[in-house]
Amino acid sequence: MLVKSSLGHVAASLLLFTPVLGQTVVGSDYNKPSAGPPASFFAAATTMPVAALQSAAAKASAVPKSAKYPINFDSDSPTATIHADWATLPTGAAYVWVADMDVDCDGLDYQCKGNGDGQDATNFGALAAYEVPFIVIPQHFYKAYESQLTGNNVAAVICNGKMYYGIFGDTDGDTPEVIGEASWLMARTCFPDDDLNGNNGHVPANVTYIVFTGDNAVLPSSAVNDNYITNFTKLRSLGDSLVNALVSQLGLSGSKPTTTLKTTTTTKTTTTATSTATCSWAGHCLGTSCSSDNECSDPFACINGHLLARLTASALTPGLVSTVPVPLIQASPAPGRDIAREPLASPMMNVMTHGLVFMECALRIQVHDGVIAG
Repeated sequence: MLVKSSLGHVAASLLLFTPVLGQTVVGSDYNKPSAGPPASFFAAATTMPVAALQSAAAKASAVPKSAKYPINFDSDSPTATIHADWATLPTGAAYVWVADMDVDCDGLDYQCKGNGDGQDATNFGALAAYEVPFIVIPQHFYKAYESQLTGNNVAAVICNGKMYYGIFGDTDGDTPEVIGEASWLMARTCFPDDDLNGNNGHVPANVTYIVFTGDNAVLPSSAVNDNYITNFTKLRSLGDSLVNALVSQLGLSGSKPTTTLKTTTTTKTTTTATSTATCSWAGHCLGTSCSSDNECSDPFACINGHLLARLTASALTPGLVSTVPVPLIQASPAPGRDIAREPLASPMMNVMTHGLVFMECALRIQVHDGVIAG
Protein backbone atom coordinates (compact mmCIF):
# COMPACT_ATOMS: atom_id res chain seq x y z
CA MET A 1 0.00 0.00 0.00
CA LEU A 2 1.23 3.51 -0.82
CA VAL A 3 1.01 6.17 1.84
CA LYS A 4 1.63 9.73 0.70
CA SER A 5 2.64 12.83 2.55
CA SER A 6 3.97 16.23 1.67
CA LEU A 7 7.74 16.45 1.65
CA GLY A 8 7.67 19.49 3.90
CA HIS A 9 6.06 17.58 6.76
CA VAL A 10 8.54 14.74 6.36
CA ALA A 11 11.52 17.07 6.32
CA ALA A 12 10.42 18.77 9.49
CA SER A 13 10.32 15.59 11.54
CA LEU A 14 12.75 13.10 10.04
CA LEU A 15 14.45 10.77 12.53
CA LEU A 16 17.25 8.33 11.87
CA PHE A 17 17.61 5.34 14.13
CA THR A 18 18.73 1.74 14.40
CA PRO A 19 16.54 -0.93 15.97
CA VAL A 20 18.07 -2.97 18.74
CA LEU A 21 19.70 -5.71 16.75
CA GLY A 22 22.93 -7.61 17.14
CA GLN A 23 24.62 -9.90 19.54
CA THR A 24 22.26 -10.75 22.40
CA VAL A 25 23.43 -14.18 23.46
CA VAL A 26 22.97 -17.07 25.84
CA GLY A 27 26.36 -16.93 27.49
CA SER A 28 26.71 -20.64 28.17
CA ASP A 29 26.48 -21.33 24.43
CA TYR A 30 29.81 -19.53 23.98
CA ASN A 31 31.57 -20.73 27.12
CA LYS A 32 34.06 -22.87 25.22
CA PRO A 33 37.85 -22.51 25.02
CA SER A 34 37.93 -22.58 21.23
CA ALA A 35 34.43 -21.39 20.36
CA GLY A 36 33.87 -18.24 22.36
CA PRO A 37 32.26 -15.07 21.05
CA PRO A 38 33.88 -13.93 17.78
CA ALA A 39 36.05 -10.83 17.78
CA SER A 40 33.39 -8.87 15.90
CA PHE A 41 31.12 -9.07 18.94
CA PHE A 42 33.37 -6.79 20.98
CA ALA A 43 35.63 -5.07 18.45
CA ALA A 44 35.73 -1.28 18.37
CA ALA A 45 34.35 0.50 15.33
CA THR A 46 36.80 0.68 12.47
CA THR A 47 36.43 4.47 12.47
CA MET A 48 38.22 4.76 15.80
CA PRO A 49 41.67 6.43 15.71
CA VAL A 50 43.37 3.47 17.36
CA ALA A 51 46.96 4.43 16.55
CA ALA A 52 46.46 8.02 17.71
CA LEU A 53 44.85 6.86 20.94
CA GLN A 54 47.67 4.39 21.58
CA SER A 55 50.22 7.14 20.97
CA ALA A 56 48.42 9.48 23.37
CA ALA A 57 48.37 6.77 26.03
CA ALA A 58 52.12 6.27 25.69
CA LYS A 59 52.64 9.96 26.48
CA ALA A 60 50.57 9.91 29.68
CA SER A 61 52.59 11.02 32.70
CA ALA A 62 50.33 11.79 35.68
CA VAL A 63 50.99 9.23 38.42
CA PRO A 64 48.33 8.77 41.12
CA LYS A 65 48.90 6.86 44.35
CA SER A 66 49.17 3.05 44.29
CA ALA A 67 49.95 3.17 40.57
CA LYS A 68 53.18 1.17 39.97
CA TYR A 69 53.20 -2.63 39.62
CA PRO A 70 55.51 -5.32 38.20
CA ILE A 71 54.37 -7.09 35.04
CA ASN A 72 55.61 -10.51 36.20
CA PHE A 73 56.86 -12.31 39.30
CA ASP A 74 60.57 -12.09 38.47
CA SER A 75 62.70 -10.20 40.97
CA ASP A 76 63.90 -7.90 38.20
CA SER A 77 60.52 -7.49 36.52
CA PRO A 78 59.84 -4.27 34.64
CA THR A 79 57.10 -2.15 36.15
CA ALA A 80 54.07 -0.57 34.55
CA THR A 81 52.39 2.59 35.77
CA ILE A 82 48.69 3.38 35.77
CA HIS A 83 48.32 6.99 34.63
CA ALA A 84 45.64 9.47 35.63
CA ASP A 85 46.02 12.12 32.91
CA TRP A 86 42.54 11.31 31.60
CA ALA A 87 40.88 10.54 34.93
CA THR A 88 39.41 14.01 35.44
CA LEU A 89 38.07 14.64 31.94
CA PRO A 90 34.43 15.81 31.92
CA THR A 91 33.49 12.98 29.55
CA GLY A 92 35.36 9.82 28.62
CA ALA A 93 37.30 9.86 31.90
CA ALA A 94 39.62 6.89 32.25
CA TYR A 95 42.80 5.44 33.71
CA VAL A 96 45.36 4.08 31.27
CA TRP A 97 48.45 1.90 31.35
CA VAL A 98 50.70 -0.09 29.04
CA ALA A 99 51.77 -3.60 30.00
CA ASP A 100 52.05 -7.19 28.81
CA MET A 101 49.09 -9.58 28.70
CA ASP A 102 48.87 -12.65 30.90
CA VAL A 103 45.82 -14.91 30.86
CA ASP A 104 43.37 -14.86 33.77
CA CYS A 105 40.91 -17.75 33.97
CA ASP A 106 39.44 -17.11 37.40
CA GLY A 107 35.70 -17.70 37.60
CA LEU A 108 33.71 -20.42 35.86
CA ASP A 109 36.66 -21.51 33.71
CA TYR A 110 39.33 -21.56 36.42
CA GLN A 111 40.51 -24.97 35.21
CA CYS A 112 41.59 -23.63 31.82
CA LYS A 113 44.77 -24.91 30.19
CA GLY A 114 47.87 -23.94 32.15
CA ASN A 115 45.97 -22.37 35.05
CA GLY A 116 47.25 -24.31 38.03
CA ASP A 117 46.29 -21.76 40.69
CA GLY A 118 42.93 -20.56 39.42
CA GLN A 119 40.07 -19.49 41.66
CA ASP A 120 36.41 -20.25 41.02
CA ALA A 121 35.27 -16.65 41.53
CA THR A 122 36.01 -13.18 40.19
CA ASN A 123 35.56 -9.93 42.06
CA PHE A 124 31.96 -9.27 41.07
CA GLY A 125 30.72 -12.81 40.47
CA ALA A 126 32.18 -15.82 38.69
CA LEU A 127 32.80 -14.64 35.16
CA ALA A 128 33.42 -17.10 32.34
CA ALA A 129 36.88 -16.37 30.98
CA TYR A 130 36.02 -18.15 27.72
CA GLU A 131 32.96 -15.94 27.12
CA VAL A 132 33.68 -12.59 28.77
CA PRO A 133 36.41 -10.23 27.54
CA PHE A 134 37.50 -8.86 30.90
CA ILE A 135 40.62 -7.21 32.26
CA VAL A 136 42.26 -7.43 35.67
CA ILE A 137 43.35 -4.52 37.88
CA PRO A 138 45.76 -4.78 40.85
CA GLN A 139 43.85 -5.05 44.12
CA HIS A 140 45.51 -2.06 45.79
CA PHE A 141 44.65 0.25 42.92
CA TYR A 142 41.06 -0.94 42.88
CA LYS A 143 40.70 -0.31 46.60
CA ALA A 144 42.22 3.16 46.27
CA TYR A 145 39.74 4.16 43.55
CA GLU A 146 36.76 1.96 44.33
CA SER A 147 34.33 4.88 44.07
CA GLN A 148 35.33 5.32 40.42
CA LEU A 149 35.84 1.66 39.57
CA THR A 150 32.75 -0.04 40.92
CA GLY A 151 33.02 -3.17 38.79
CA ASN A 152 31.97 -4.05 35.24
CA ASN A 153 33.39 -0.72 34.04
CA VAL A 154 33.87 -0.76 30.28
CA ALA A 155 37.49 -1.08 29.21
CA ALA A 156 39.20 -0.64 25.85
CA VAL A 157 42.23 -2.78 25.04
CA ILE A 158 44.57 -1.91 22.18
CA CYS A 159 46.58 -4.92 21.11
CA ASN A 160 48.17 -6.11 17.90
CA GLY A 161 47.01 -2.97 16.10
CA LYS A 162 43.34 -3.43 17.00
CA MET A 163 41.01 -2.31 19.77
CA TYR A 164 38.52 -4.44 21.67
CA TYR A 165 36.05 -3.71 24.44
CA GLY A 166 35.72 -5.61 27.67
CA ILE A 167 34.90 -4.98 31.29
CA PHE A 168 36.84 -4.61 34.52
CA GLY A 169 35.97 -8.00 35.96
CA ASP A 170 38.66 -9.10 38.42
CA THR A 171 41.54 -7.92 40.58
CA ASP A 172 44.99 -9.35 41.23
CA GLY A 173 45.70 -9.92 44.91
CA ASP A 174 48.88 -11.97 44.55
CA THR A 175 52.13 -11.13 46.29
CA PRO A 176 53.40 -9.17 44.56
CA GLU A 177 50.38 -7.82 42.75
CA VAL A 178 51.10 -7.78 39.02
CA ILE A 179 49.59 -5.81 36.19
CA GLY A 180 48.80 -6.77 32.62
CA GLU A 181 46.14 -9.49 32.73
CA ALA A 182 43.04 -10.26 30.72
CA SER A 183 40.61 -13.11 30.32
CA TRP A 184 41.20 -16.11 28.09
CA LEU A 185 38.83 -14.67 25.48
CA MET A 186 40.43 -11.23 25.41
CA ALA A 187 44.00 -12.54 25.33
CA ARG A 188 43.43 -15.12 22.61
CA THR A 189 41.45 -12.62 20.53
CA CYS A 190 44.29 -10.11 20.77
CA PHE A 191 46.95 -12.68 19.85
CA PRO A 192 45.18 -15.54 18.06
CA ASP A 193 48.33 -17.24 16.78
CA ASP A 194 50.22 -17.47 20.08
CA ASP A 195 48.29 -20.22 21.92
CA LEU A 196 48.01 -18.03 25.01
CA ASN A 197 46.83 -19.86 28.13
CA GLY A 198 47.14 -19.79 31.88
CA ASN A 199 50.85 -20.57 31.69
CA ASN A 200 51.73 -18.77 28.46
CA GLY A 201 51.15 -15.03 28.21
CA HIS A 202 52.04 -12.30 25.76
CA VAL A 203 55.44 -11.12 27.03
CA PRO A 204 56.13 -7.79 25.28
CA ALA A 205 54.75 -4.85 27.24
CA ASN A 206 52.99 -3.29 24.26
CA VAL A 207 49.31 -3.63 25.16
CA THR A 208 47.35 -0.49 26.06
CA TYR A 209 44.62 -0.80 28.70
CA ILE A 210 42.01 1.94 29.15
CA VAL A 211 39.38 1.56 31.86
CA PHE A 212 36.59 4.11 32.02
CA THR A 213 35.36 5.52 35.31
CA GLY A 214 32.03 6.56 36.75
CA ASP A 215 28.55 5.10 36.83
CA ASN A 216 27.86 5.89 33.17
CA ALA A 217 30.82 3.71 32.19
CA VAL A 218 29.46 0.58 33.87
CA LEU A 219 27.93 -2.10 31.66
CA PRO A 220 24.36 -2.41 32.98
CA SER A 221 22.93 -5.56 34.50
CA SER A 222 20.72 -5.94 31.44
CA ALA A 223 23.88 -6.74 29.47
CA VAL A 224 25.99 -8.68 31.99
CA ASN A 225 25.30 -10.98 34.90
CA ASP A 226 27.51 -12.78 37.43
CA ASN A 227 28.78 -15.19 34.77
CA TYR A 228 28.29 -13.91 31.24
CA ILE A 229 27.94 -10.91 28.99
CA THR A 230 24.48 -11.32 27.49
CA ASN A 231 24.34 -8.27 25.23
CA PHE A 232 27.48 -7.60 23.22
CA THR A 233 25.71 -4.90 21.23
CA LYS A 234 25.40 -2.85 24.41
CA LEU A 235 29.05 -3.46 25.28
CA ARG A 236 30.16 -2.37 21.84
CA SER A 237 27.91 0.69 21.64
CA LEU A 238 28.82 1.88 25.13
CA GLY A 239 32.49 1.30 24.40
CA ASP A 240 32.32 3.28 21.17
CA SER A 241 30.45 6.08 22.91
CA LEU A 242 33.01 6.33 25.72
CA VAL A 243 35.97 6.19 23.35
CA ASN A 244 34.37 8.81 21.12
CA ALA A 245 34.01 11.07 24.15
CA LEU A 246 37.63 10.44 25.13
CA VAL A 247 39.14 11.09 21.71
CA SER A 248 37.01 14.22 21.42
CA GLN A 249 38.38 15.48 24.73
CA LEU A 250 41.92 14.69 23.59
CA GLY A 251 41.40 16.41 20.24
CA LEU A 252 42.13 13.26 18.26
CA SER A 253 40.60 12.55 14.88
CA GLY A 254 37.78 10.07 14.42
CA SER A 255 35.43 11.36 17.10
CA LYS A 256 32.77 12.70 14.73
CA PRO A 257 30.52 10.85 12.30
CA THR A 258 31.33 11.35 8.64
CA THR A 259 28.84 13.03 6.32
CA THR A 260 29.65 13.67 2.67
CA LEU A 261 27.84 16.30 0.65
CA LYS A 262 27.76 16.79 -3.10
CA THR A 263 25.46 18.42 -5.60
CA THR A 264 22.82 16.53 -7.52
CA THR A 265 20.08 17.35 -9.97
CA THR A 266 17.98 14.20 -9.58
CA THR A 267 14.87 14.70 -7.44
CA LYS A 268 12.25 12.17 -8.49
CA THR A 269 13.78 8.70 -8.52
CA THR A 270 14.80 6.10 -6.04
CA THR A 271 18.06 4.33 -6.83
CA THR A 272 19.54 1.17 -5.42
CA ALA A 273 23.28 0.83 -4.81
CA THR A 274 25.55 -2.03 -3.84
CA SER A 275 27.50 -1.49 -0.63
CA THR A 276 29.77 -3.49 1.62
CA ALA A 277 28.58 -1.54 4.65
CA THR A 278 26.55 -3.24 7.34
CA CYS A 279 23.29 -2.22 8.90
CA SER A 280 24.93 -0.45 11.83
CA TRP A 281 26.64 2.87 12.13
CA ALA A 282 30.06 1.87 13.42
CA GLY A 283 31.32 4.05 16.19
CA HIS A 284 27.98 5.11 17.54
CA CYS A 285 25.03 3.67 19.37
CA LEU A 286 21.99 4.45 17.30
CA GLY A 287 18.91 2.53 18.29
CA THR A 288 20.15 0.90 21.47
CA SER A 289 18.21 1.44 24.66
CA CYS A 290 19.31 4.35 26.81
CA SER A 291 18.38 6.37 29.84
CA SER A 292 20.28 9.63 29.25
CA ASP A 293 22.15 11.60 26.58
CA ASN A 294 25.43 10.61 28.25
CA GLU A 295 25.14 7.18 26.68
CA CYS A 296 25.65 8.48 23.15
CA SER A 297 28.06 10.87 21.51
CA ASP A 298 27.15 13.99 19.58
CA PRO A 299 25.04 14.61 17.58
CA PHE A 300 22.91 11.81 18.95
CA ALA A 301 20.44 12.01 21.82
CA CYS A 302 18.42 9.71 24.03
CA ILE A 303 14.85 10.05 22.72
CA ASN A 304 11.99 7.88 23.96
CA GLY A 305 14.43 5.39 25.47
CA HIS A 306 16.47 4.95 22.27
CA LEU A 307 19.58 6.62 20.94
CA LEU A 308 18.60 8.65 17.90
CA ALA A 309 19.97 11.27 15.53
CA ARG A 310 17.54 14.03 14.70
CA LEU A 311 17.59 15.96 11.42
CA THR A 312 15.63 19.18 11.36
CA ALA A 313 14.09 20.87 8.37
CA SER A 314 17.09 23.18 8.12
CA ALA A 315 19.29 20.15 7.49
CA LEU A 316 17.32 19.18 4.40
CA THR A 317 18.90 21.35 1.75
CA PRO A 318 17.47 20.97 -1.77
CA GLY A 319 20.13 20.16 -4.31
CA LEU A 320 22.43 18.38 -1.85
CA VAL A 321 23.07 14.69 -1.34
CA SER A 322 23.96 13.54 2.17
CA THR A 323 25.18 9.98 2.55
CA VAL A 324 24.50 8.69 6.05
CA PRO A 325 24.89 4.94 6.80
CA VAL A 326 21.97 4.03 9.04
CA PRO A 327 19.80 0.94 9.16
CA LEU A 328 16.37 2.53 9.15
CA ILE A 329 14.71 5.81 8.33
CA GLN A 330 11.52 6.64 10.19
CA ALA A 331 9.50 9.57 8.96
CA SER A 332 6.53 11.10 10.74
CA PRO A 333 5.06 13.21 7.96
CA ALA A 334 1.86 14.41 9.58
CA PRO A 335 -0.51 13.43 12.40
CA GLY A 336 -2.04 10.06 11.65
CA ARG A 337 0.14 9.43 8.60
CA ASP A 338 3.24 7.29 8.26
CA ILE A 339 5.52 5.92 5.57
CA ALA A 340 5.08 2.24 4.80
CA ARG A 341 8.12 0.04 5.33
CA GLU A 342 9.16 -2.66 2.90
CA PRO A 343 11.97 -5.16 3.63
CA LEU A 344 14.70 -5.05 1.05
CA ALA A 345 16.67 -7.88 -0.51
CA SER A 346 19.85 -5.84 -0.73
CA PRO A 347 21.62 -4.78 2.47
CA MET A 348 21.69 -1.11 1.55
CA MET A 349 20.12 1.34 -0.83
CA ASN A 350 20.12 5.03 -1.56
CA VAL A 351 16.93 6.83 -0.73
CA MET A 352 16.66 10.15 -2.51
CA THR A 353 14.15 12.74 -1.32
CA HIS A 354 14.34 15.96 -3.29
CA GLY A 355 18.12 15.81 -3.43
CA LEU A 356 18.70 14.20 -0.03
CA VAL A 357 20.08 10.67 -0.12
CA PHE A 358 20.31 8.32 2.82
CA MET A 359 21.98 4.90 2.97
CA GLU A 360 19.60 2.51 4.66
CA CYS A 361 18.57 -1.12 4.77
CA ALA A 362 14.97 -1.47 5.87
CA LEU A 363 12.85 1.09 4.10
CA ARG A 364 11.97 1.82 0.49
CA ILE A 365 10.84 5.36 -0.32
CA GLN A 366 9.92 6.80 -3.70
CA VAL A 367 9.50 10.43 -4.58
CA HIS A 368 6.96 11.49 -7.20
CA ASP A 369 6.58 15.17 -7.97
CA GLY A 370 7.38 16.36 -4.48
CA VAL A 371 5.37 13.64 -2.75
CA ILE A 372 6.96 10.77 -0.83
CA ALA A 373 5.33 7.37 -1.27
CA GLY A 374 6.44 4.28 0.60
